[in-house]
Amino acid sequence: MSVELTPWRRPGPSREQRRTDVLTGVAVAAGAMLNLTLVNSVGQFFLGRPPAWPEQVFWTLACTLPLVARRRFPIAVAIVISVALIGSQYRHSPEQQVASGALYVALYTVGAWSIDRVMARRVRLGIIAAMFGWLAVSAVLSLVNLPPNAFPNASGPLEPLLASIVSGVLVNVLFFGFAYLFGDTAWTSARRQHQLEVQAEELRRSQADAAQAAVMGERVRIARELHDVVAHHVSVMGVQAAATRRVMDKDPGKARTTLAAVEQSARTAVDELRRMLNLLRAGGTVPDEPPGAGVDQVGELVVNARDAGLETSFGVYGEPAPLPESLSQATYRIVQEAVTNTLKHAGATNLDVRIRYHAAELEIDVADNGRGTAGRPSAGLGLIGMRERVTAHDGTLTTDPRPTGGFRVRARFPLARVTA
Repeated sequence: MSVELTPWRRPGPSREQRRTDVLTGVAVAAGAMLNLTLVNSVGQFFLGRPPAWPEQVFWTLACTLPLVARRRFPIAVAIVISVALIGSQYRHSPEQQVASGALYVALYTVGAWSIDRVMARRVRLGIIAAMFGWLAVSAVLSLVNLPPNAFPNASGPLEPLLASIVSGVLVNVLFFGFAYLFGDTAWTSARRQHQLEVQAEELRRSQADAAQAAVMGERVRIARELHDVVAHHVSVMGVQAAATRRVMDKDPGKARTTLAAVEQSARTAVDELRRMLNLLRAGGTVPDEPPGAGVDQVGELVVNARDAGLETSFGVYGEPAPLPESLSQATYRIVQEAVTNTLKHAGATNLDVRIRYHAAELEIDVADNGRGTAGRPSAGLGLIGMRERVTAHDGTLTTDPRPTGGFRVRARFPLARVTA
């Protein structure tokens, strides 16, 4: 999973972040005013004779107070502070420590929060170049006005003036470099945090979709199980009950036999319902097929159809081969559904079930002599279930009327013979 980062634009500061900037800017300005008072109290003016007190206050606030909007307007704030710092140094305002720190913070903010990355890079490089240019100009001005005994206590191996220039350059390179690099690092970190949030959201959506798909799959399996097992037995019970009513007076013995079949079907349906309910209560999944329902039990389906009043025939052709359990169960379910449809919809009197083992194919053929497609469901759950089972085993299914009358269900599966 990857997220394209190039078009990402960092969102603007939140209300809480803007409130923090205001408090921070006011606190820095207050600190700068305190430092200005202390410097004037000491009386050490390294830049030269300072201007009047109101002008000192003006330059001090101009260099620090714009930080109240640093994340809302990072480029504008950085330009204002850099211009104010140059002006304050030109006018010999004594407060320079806090003002210089404010400039570094402003440069960092441009790198961390500016939306236009190209403009952010140009503005920072431009400010840095301007500050070093002013450093060179101020050095030249200081050299012109330098008194002969400017460094009375100098004792190092370097010339005092050269050492002062190198020291100023190195300090500025260090601080400006850190402000530039840390700003880019903060912006990259925010971009990566955005990527992680997007990926986490995609993962949550994917997990929700997977959970929903699992729920839907479970519902489909339960519906198929109810239709294939319970509905089959209930349908057979209805047909058998109708046959019992017709022969009750004419043939009581046959009626008793049919009622016994109805009783057995009811017990089977109740057992299947209980099995599924127990699985659901236990938090398990309903298996696709109940244990023991396989191709070997197809004959029992034919016997049930015969007990329901149909003339039936059942044949197995070819050399029977051991089948994978899932294929054996699918064969049973397809025959079961075809028999159920014949009993419920066909109005047939004859049912023919054949299983053919070919060299590389298993064929199931269920045919009746009923009404063909008339009265049959064209896209019911039974047909959907049969197609699902056939598709799951890479087979083919055809359901169509017979030329001589009636209806035929034919399924073919690739036969991979396995060791018994």
